[in-house]
Amino acid sequence: MKYISSKEASEKWGISDRRIRVLCNEGRIEGVIKIGRNWSIPFDAVKPVDAREINKKNYIGLEFDFSYIDSLKHSIDEHRPFSKGLSKSLQEKIIVEWTYHSNAIEGNTLTLSETKVVLEGITIGGKTMVEHLETINHRQAILFVEDLISNKEPLSEWNIKNIHALILKEIDNINAGKYRSENVVISGAKHIPPKHYQVGYLMQKLIVEYQNEWKEFHPVVRATLLHGEFVKIHPFIDGYGRTARLLLNFELMRNGYPPIIIKNEERARYYDVLDMAHTTMNYEPFIELVSELVIESAELWLSVLD
Repeated sequence: MKYISSKEASEKWGISDRRIRVLCNEGRIEGVIKIGRNWSIPFDAVKPVDAREINKKNYIGLEFDFSYIDSLKHSIDEHRPFSKGLSKSLQEKIIVEWTYHSNAIEGNTLTLSETKVVLEGITIGGKTMVEHLETINHRQAILFVEDLISNKEPLSEWNIKNIHALILKEIDNINAGKYRSENVVISGAKHIPPKHYQVGYLMQKLIVEYQNEWKEFHPVVRATLLHGEFVKIHPFIDGYGRTARLLLNFELMRNGYPPIIIKNEERARYYDVLDMAHTTMNYEPFIELVSELVIESAELWLSVLD
């Protein structure tokens, strides 16, 4: 790969050399390498979006009363830190059910019990290798997200690509962790995703908006917007749905809320509220769905903790 200096990038993009260095330090330029005190920037890196140029989007339906959800979170927090045994059992339950439902939404035919068996290292006869890999990969992606949270890693394009790379590992190594290079349509949806050449820029804008404009919102709203706006961009050819649900739970979990599981039985409602958000900017039905699932998850945790 060809690299250029911060000075060369400054001339190429019309940004001061000092600003380029700041952006490198902030992780805003993907693929940069620091050698001593100097930065090497990939020649084909996309010019960083200026946060000052981001126009506020007119989202609809973000005003909710989250007092009950927050009271449940407070009750859960009172039991922290959890014992090692409880933490392990909760994690195992979440991984199995989250993996089963997220894959089932995308057409994986493994049952819940078969998913558990595959995660224990046993092969199921009559099921495809791809279905086995989807199960194993999804667990690895969950563990990666948990590591990001434990290490207080910020959300970045790099980490989103890493999550996606785990989802498609050994299934589609050509596209794993790489933005799509062709246009797509979504079957059964009114929303038409942006052109492939817009994806890099739109993903940059999404991260900037997430870091700046959404700070004032409740974590449940931020998590819902992150999922919805990510899917609206449709940055990957395949695996974007599973990645979106991982990002939603990343935002919930890093703020101390239990992860949620969007169930396969709710798939029609889930797709409907997503398409409404994409075509009308009305996130109220989607936030209602996520809120219901947060309450369900929190009440389940408390039933185990109490």
